[in-house]
Amino acid sequence: MLEQKSSCIAIDAMGSDKGPAEIVAATKLAVQKVANLRPIILVGDEAILKPLLEKEGLSSYPDISVFHASEVITMDDKPLVALKKKRDASMLRAIELVKDGHASCVLSCGNTGSLMAAGTIKLRTLEGVDRPALATVMPRKRGHFVLIDAGANPTAKAEHLVHNAVLGSDYCRLVLGIEKPKVGLMTIGTEEGKGTDLVNQAHTLLKKVNGQIHYEGLIEGFQTFEEGVDVVVCDGFTGNILLKACESLFMLLKGFVTEEIQANWMRKMGYLLSKGAFDAIKTQLNPERYGGAPLLGLKGNVLKAHGSSNREAVMNAIRIANEIVSNDLNRHILEDIEKANNIIYNVD
Repeated sequence: MLEQKSSCIAIDAMGSDKGPAEIVAATKLAVQKVANLRPIILVGDEAILKPLLEKEGLSSYPDISVFHASEVITMDDKPLVALKKKRDASMLRAIELVKDGHASCVLSCGNTGSLMAAGTIKLRTLEGVDRPALATVMPRKRGHFVLIDAGANPTAKAEHLVHNAVLGSDYCRLVLGIEKPKVGLMTIGTEEGKGTDLVNQAHTLLKKVNGQIHYEGLIEGFQTFEEGVDVVVCDGFTGNILLKACESLFMLLKGFVTEEIQANWMRKMGYLLSKGAFDAIKTQLNPERYGGAPLLGLKGNVLKAHGSSNREAVMNAIRIANEIVSNDLNRHILEDIEKANNIIYNVD
């Protein structure tokens, strides 16, 4: 029987592409680098995890424990099928620890569809939130911004986009430290009435709740990476396309630059002379800096990291999970969602 520790972080130790050894190594990094780290429960096959903990010198660490789960949801598993057939999967057991009050946050590098489906079904949405939304931190000119929704809810309604604005603002305030995040709604033109019915309806509602959030208005794609807004709001269909297109473009440009630098010795010398500038760019664009994307709006915190995340990225995801738990993000979301709903639904 697990002790009731609502502030724990439950980590799906088996879902990573790099295997449980990378997750345990990331846990060691978190112990070394994350201040005021909450207790961690590694969920997975204890016959595999315990020797790895011993190897990393963590077997006797008091705030790290193992919860046994005999199955693993793979990247090839269909989400709803996996939920029915793999009831003892590490991902599901980790989510259940949150549901049962033994942990406050679950972190997984596993199958995204399964994590979102299981999180939504098992945890349910917070009062006042219709649909959860996936938030991700992306680089921009001199800083970062929050993109929401990045794929959880492809067929949104106008009120869902208002909820996304609230969720994104609260997360931006926590993870980026921006006290009054500026919010923009993604569309194809900033003129009033231009865009889909969904965008126009959401724009009207967002103007009503301006003050509750700091709504800057409509933005177009070319404005996304400027400094105009700190939270970019869209439906999950648009957000997911934007996210994946940007990731693909980044990898393409990285390949181009590497190939051109290595073309001859003069360019290689130029690279060495400019290494400081290249390192600064790499740091700014590094996806490992914010290694996890939270599925916001659930009765329990769910954090998704890339399947291919290395130990540094997973450690940063653990850091974000720790901040979410320590700052009681859901309490702030509940308060702000209630205020926004009272405005858009005309509740006195």
